Amino acid sequence: MTRKLFGTDGVRGTANTFPMTAEMALMIGAAAGRYFRREQGGVHRVVIGKDTRLSGYMFENALTAGLTSTGMNVLLLGPVPTPAVGLLTPSMRADLGIMISASHNPADDNGIKFFGPDGFKLSDEAEAEIEALVEAGVAPAQAGNIGRAKRIDDGRFRYQERLKGTLPHGMRLDGMKVVVDCANGAAYKTAPEVLWELGADVIPLGTSPNGLNINDNCGSTKPQAAAEAVVAHGADVGICLDGDADRILLIDETGTIADGDQIMALMAARWAEEDRLVDGTLVATVMSNLGLERFLTGRGLRLERTKVGDRYVVEAMRAKGWNLGGEQSGHIVMTDYATTGDGLMAGMQFLAEMVRTGQPASRLARRFEPVPQLLQNVRFAAGQTPLEAARVQGAIAEAEATLSGKGRLLIRKSGTEPLIRVMAECEDEALLSRVVEGIVAEVKAAV
Repeated sequence: MTRKLFGTDGVRGTANTFPMTAEMALMIGAAAGRYFRREQGGVHRVVIGKDTRLSGYMFENALTAGLTSTGMNVLLLGPVPTPAVGLLTPSMRADLGIMISASHNPADDNGIKFFGPDGFKLSDEAEAEIEALVEAGVAPAQAGNIGRAKRIDDGRFRYQERLKGTLPHGMRLDGMKVVVDCANGAAYKTAPEVLWELGADVIPLGTSPNGLNINDNCGSTKPQAAAEAVVAHGADVGICLDGDADRILLIDETGTIADGDQIMALMAARWAEEDRLVDGTLVATVMSNLGLERFLTGRGLRLERTKVGDRYVVEAMRAKGWNLGGEQSGHIVMTDYATTGDGLMAGMQFLAEMVRTGQPASRLARRFEPVPQLLQNVRFAAGQTPLEAARVQGAIAEAEATLSGKGRLLIRKSGTEPLIRVMAECEDEALLSRVVEGIVAEVKAAV
């Protein structure tokens, strides 16, 4: 069956537009409930968290209606980071976890992410089965078997304790000044509280959500305000999270931004020194910079690349037992501690390294010199297929020939937004710019 609902990270789109409508959320909830209640008998639970989008109320209620209609008991966490759902699903012995969030997307968008009873995101096969149930329709439970819904007030605090427990026993952040930008999103209470409890002097940004300002000129997609705050306050480091707090960008004391590749390089090298990095392998996607691969190779380590999407990183990690992976965009996955990307946890590991080494953020956050990389996005309308246009395919073929032996090219359709992403790497920056702009021009002409 051709997938119409699920992308690379659950179901996502503009609120009140297919597939992100209340009616569809109800149907998805019913289908997910039926899928996870295949085994009859016993108590069946689902944990639901959300970020701070206005539409989250609508989807929370719609999903609850669909799930309870099939006999699932619903535990509502309210606004919590995505990794909290991954943690609390197995902790609360739930059959299913759901996060209502569109991550780094604008406030008008929303999404539905699923976690299995083990706290890991569902496989493509499981999502396809749920989608088939949506299409076929689901018979509701008998009246006496309808599920119940209950608000869980301390879910966030359980998650916060888990976060603190990932640092070495007794480690404190006393004397460290930290800017933390929560993107007016799911971590707007969690991140400042955890850092303060550990002793840091916290300068919070993006902690006043109103339902419409999530990711609005703040957070990991727009880190400029946080970078300015780091310099203005003389902070030691800045942590920028996205709307659901599963990704991070770091800012050193000079205001320079470090992406996920630099954070992964630091952690991989450190874990390898401690003989903690399983098989000497870091897992990342095809988007990660060639400089990261060279950095690892120079230390006798290896980079395993996957398709774009943190779920594919995690799938590769689980298949081989590897314990560290992530994406250039800032998803950092540490399966020793968590089941999915956790921006705040990764930031805390960086702070721990600052405490352990006594080195400034500027030294730790620049592990390698990145190969010049250029990424441009082209938005397209529903129903358009610009990558199938003959002129676009011709431009891509010409670019690949031009870069042969000099760099690499990656053209893909985003799995979370209606965008064509054009990325290339090359030591010759003039050539890099010419190649990317040539393809972008043809894609724009096609749309």
